[in-house]
Amino acid sequence: MTQTDKQLSLPTASGPDTAALPGVPPERMPRHIAIIMDGNGRWARRRGLPRFEGHRRGADSVRRIVEECCRLGIDQLTLYCLSSENWKRPKVELDFLMELLRWYAIQERPEILRQNIRFTTIGLRSGIPDRVWAEVEETKRQSAANTGMILCLAINYGGRLEITEAVRRIVQEAVAGRIRPDEIDERTISEHLFTAGMPDPDLLIRTAGEYRVSNFLLWQISYTEFWVTDVLWPDFREQHLHEAIRDFARRERRFGGILG
Repeated sequence: MTQTDKQLSLPTASGPDTAALPGVPPERMPRHIAIIMDGNGRWARRRGLPRFEGHRRGADSVRRIVEECCRLGIDQLTLYCLSSENWKRPKVELDFLMELLRWYAIQERPEILRQNIRFTTIGLRSGIPDRVWAEVEETKRQSAANTGMILCLAINYGGRLEITEAVRRIVQEAVAGRIRPDEIDERTISEHLFTAGMPDPDLLIRTAGEYRVSNFLLWQISYTEFWVTDVLWPDFREQHLHEAIRDFARRERRFGGILG
């Protein structure tokens, strides 16, 4: 079963705290930031540590970046936590990642509520242990009425899988007579994606120096600005986020048009 929260409205906060990031005017701030959190394994290997230590330290970076995005007034932060291809990893690592997700949903719940964050996920429910998903769902339930930043975790997520699922549901509606083929447009597809109701990312950050999107938000990043850093995710800090935002603010976004 597809797991997604449909038609999330945008936060009702007053907007970015631009005083916290000097030199970036409100209209230049990204509303939605997506991050491919890469490099946990390399971080651990370079220190002679097991891979799970990299994931553990990566969770610390998640906490810091979530808090900083809240402070800056970002509307939505989407984090690529587990791709649909990651099930190929060793079972011991997957088991640790599942427990880490469960721990995060429990331990960060009070802070999520305190900061008025709306917690949600995109991806497929299948493969996630019941004990883990129960805690994820509980955090989503308790934060559902919050009006601050949307924190979206992509769990068991893949862009091609998402588009395939959308096509399947559209076909089912067409067969049932609820939609005509000539009515299908880009909006129709967007409304059937896991991210239905969410704004497309303005800025995509990838750590660990990799220049690829790794099957992440393939439909949604058509006009997203990319920012890549060699910093491994466990070492990613607030100053790196600020650097990415400042670089984003200097860019001219044409969306296929021509600047005047």
